[in-house]
Amino acid sequence: MSDSEEPQPSKARIACGGFLMGVANLVPGVSGGTMILAIGLYDRFIDAIAKVTTLRWSVATLTFMAVLIGGAAVAILALSGPAVWLVVEHRWIAYSLFIGMTLGGAPLLWKTVKPIGTSEVIAFVLALAGMIWVARGLSDSPIPQNVLTFTLIGALAASSMILPGISGSYILLIFGMYDVVVGSLRPRDLLDDPTAALGILIPVGIGVAIGIGLLSNVLKLVLARYERPSHAALLGLLLGSVAGLWPFQESVHPALSDKPHLEAVLLALEDTPSSEIESTTGVRISAPELATLETTYAGKSKGDLKLLALQLEPYPPSPSRAAISLALLATGIALTRSLGKR
Repeated sequence: MSDSEEPQPSKARIACGGFLMGVANLVPGVSGGTMILAIGLYDRFIDAIAKVTTLRWSVATLTFMAVLIGGAAVAILALSGPAVWLVVEHRWIAYSLFIGMTLGGAPLLWKTVKPIGTSEVIAFVLALAGMIWVARGLSDSPIPQNVLTFTLIGALAASSMILPGISGSYILLIFGMYDVVVGSLRPRDLLDDPTAALGILIPVGIGVAIGIGLLSNVLKLVLARYERPSHAALLGLLLGSVAGLWPFQESVHPALSDKPHLEAVLLALEDTPSSEIESTTGVRISAPELATLETTYAGKSKGDLKLLALQLEPYPPSPSRAAISLALLATGIALTRSLGKR
């Protein structure tokens, strides 16, 4: 069936899907692919990417991608600050809403899996287990920084656009590569040492292109040949993705909660005076606190500290907070289901 014969989703729905995808990509642990899947545009999305990467585009395909990317760009430009603030300061609110938005897509996807057979059950269970494993963290071991590593990291990060439940920013974080890769995009880094910055960005970009191109075409083939098992696997990824989004968690290491505090700890480990730390980072550290930080994090590298900053522990919510969380979850479910019907 050609693009002209396929029922096309409305531009408003595509733009909303792109907007939600952009918002999701701002939150470590939340996948843009999950949002696309949740509102019922995933197969169309994969088909469009596969066609673009193999130079078989059409007006309908290019229009779809342009509207989707436009919606994502608006979200990223407009909400990057508020999204980061909400996740850092009020994680339970952000994650309650995202859990609801994710689960809201399950009924729509469930319809494409039935009737259920052995292959669908196996695909669902394997994908669910794999996604829970990813959500709990892939690795806490430092990895070498070279061209091959950056290329592979780029390919893995590209999965945030393709695979539901996989967050590219989360993958960068758990491998200790987030600041290395994203930091290279800062104008200061590009101007001060363009060779070093491009030495990171070019292989990462190549990896992203390879990852998107290969994975989209593989997924398009799998979705066409094994429709119900592949959708069962996607359902497993969708449901498993909420495993890392339990809202009532707090940082195990609040001293590493944000970038200024992390930089302050790094300076403390270099025996920097507290007055200089405050003038550099804006974080005031007393002499006793400085001694505690030096003892607690002695011998830790910047990558080690970033991994420690990701560690969360659950806490019992108050009745009022639990009630608000349930209301946000219901709101997220209703929002996604509404968009999926358009």
